[in-house]
Amino acid sequence: MTKPALRIRGLSKSFDKPVITGLDLEIAAGQLYALLGPNGAGKTTTLRMVTGLTKPDAGTVHILGIDARAHPLEAKAITAWLPDEPMLYDKLTPSEYLAFVAGLWRMDPQVAAAEAERLLHWLGLWDERDTRCEGFSRGMKQKVALAAALIHDPKLLILDEPLTGLDAGMARAVKDALRAQVDAGKTVIVTTHILEVAERMADRIGIIAGGKLLAEGTLEELRTSAGTEGMTLEDTFIRLTSGV
Repeated sequence: MTKPALRIRGLSKSFDKPVITGLDLEIAAGQLYALLGPNGAGKTTTLRMVTGLTKPDAGTVHILGIDARAHPLEAKAITAWLPDEPMLYDKLTPSEYLAFVAGLWRMDPQVAAAEAERLLHWLGLWDERDTRCEGFSRGMKQKVALAAALIHDPKLLILDEPLTGLDAGMARAVKDALRAQVDAGKTVIVTTHILEVAERMADRIGIIAGGKLLAEGTLEELRTSAGTEGMTLEDTFIRLTSGV
């Protein structure tokens, strides 16, 4: 039986007030999953707990069967995380940055160099491989960050608002890259406020508000749940989250 890419049980986190309260979520392997919610719903906090960047107050996280709290290094080794702002060392070139990240993962240098070359070609960065990142646009930096996330061949890729601030061409390139990962058998989880993107790309969608999962399923299942058959995801989202 195939293990789910992500299984969350009873996940909770409070700061000054509760942010996530007893969240249960299961995402099957090999799909693109969109996690949606209003501002402050707890999307980023949830993903930061999944990736080990924020410690939960309670609950469990399993990534492809690995207990991420009990075995954090093993879970991180098969996971990639892209925050909403690409984080690079601007004085490095894309080639240097990918070599640096591969070194952190203790990859064989020859394997890393070959994978870096493949990723740079694939993402349209090859001609800029020896240019310092400091002069790149946000979209270019986003693609370098995506290449760095993929360098160690993660099985689960988690992205927080990956299309924010990108022009149409860059956004299309990133979306194509994410779909290619899913087609290769990986699992991709994204948060986005661009509901049209989720409507077109996501295999399944989860909607959270007030720290709880309100609804989860395919777009058609969400429409049925909300009574919005034939309507857009935006209409469905508003119906489900109104009054929360």
